[in-house]
Amino acid sequence: MARALVLFAHPCPESFSAALHKRTVEALGASGWEVDDCDLNAEGFSPVLTEEERRGYHDEGPNLEPVREYVERLRAAQALVMVFPVWNFGYPAILKGFLDRVFLPGVSFRLEDGFVKPNLTHIRKLAAVTTYGGTRWRAIGAGDPPRRCVKRAVWNVCRPEKMRYLALYDMNRASDEKRAAFLARVGKEMEAF
Repeated sequence: MARALVLFAHPCPESFSAALHKRTVEALGASGWEVDDCDLNAEGFSPVLTEEERRGYHDEGPNLEPVREYVERLRAAQALVMVFPVWNFGYPAILKGFLDRVFLPGVSFRLEDGFVKPNLTHIRKLAAVTTYGGTRWRAIGAGDPPRRCVKRAVWNVCRPEKMRYLALYDMNRASDEKRAAFLARVGKEMEAF
């Protein structure tokens, strides 16, 4: 059975992001995925890259010791699904910290002659499920960093066969019907993932 690692990054269990997370996990499970549900806040993941970790960042092998459990979970996955809200045109700090601390040299990439080469090529499917407070045009005006990071940086270290970026824009004014329709869309997309 293929395994999907779901990274969830929102501290409030009553949030719409939490509903998207729940629907994502249920739909993946229903379609046959073994789901490794990683709720970063509930697990108490520390997003802070320490001075010691930064100094040892390029020392492959020892660099993964502080986050070994998360590295092993990432290495065991054939799919990666990130569920998060966009805050201040970026990832929540806990998700950014996960990428900083776990997507290490020798883990997510390797350097060859100064060039980054993908190292998570066992991840064949990549998805993001997210919400934006503002409109799509507002996100575009700011360069839409989360979309670019997922579709370029994270994609680059995986090179997946399938990539989905599912976003609900203008969340601040979204009606119950609009949120319900997006929740249904996420369910259908994850069932087909």
